[in-house]
Parts: sequence; C-alpha cells; structure tokens
Amino acid sequence: MLEYEFEEIDCNDGGGGYSLFGGIGWETQTHQAVILRRAAEGWRYVGFIPKRQRAGGYMETIDLVFGRQRPET
Repeated sequence: MLEYEFEEIDCNDGGGGYSLFGGIGWETQTHQAVILRRAAEGWRYVGFIPKRQRAGGYMETIDLVFGRQRPET
C-alpha cells in the first residue's frame, strides 16, 4: 500500500520582485533541497498542489507531495 506526505514550501524564499515586463515574479530555491532530502529518505516526488494563492493567481505557498511504498508489517 502507498503512503503520502506533504511538505509546505514558501514560494517567496528565493526573492523576486516586479518585472520590467509587467507583473511580479517569485522564485523558490527550497524545493530542490527538500526533494533531494526526501529522496535520500526513500520518498518519491509525486507533484505539487498550490496551497495559498493571491487573487491574481500568484502562488504564495505550495505543498510538495511525496509517496512511497508502506513497509510490510
């Protein structure tokens, strides 16, 4: 049987700001470290889910989704 865990990531952790071409840009750097750490623990990255968004659609936080085979008991 599969089990899943979620880890929240702040999309504003890498900086960002207003673009010369209009709009606001953000970037995150935390996600890479989290995915690598979870992989070393036996988890597989499955995808992400927007957790908190602004009215204009900008994601402020996301949940990274990880899955793995539940150990037999």
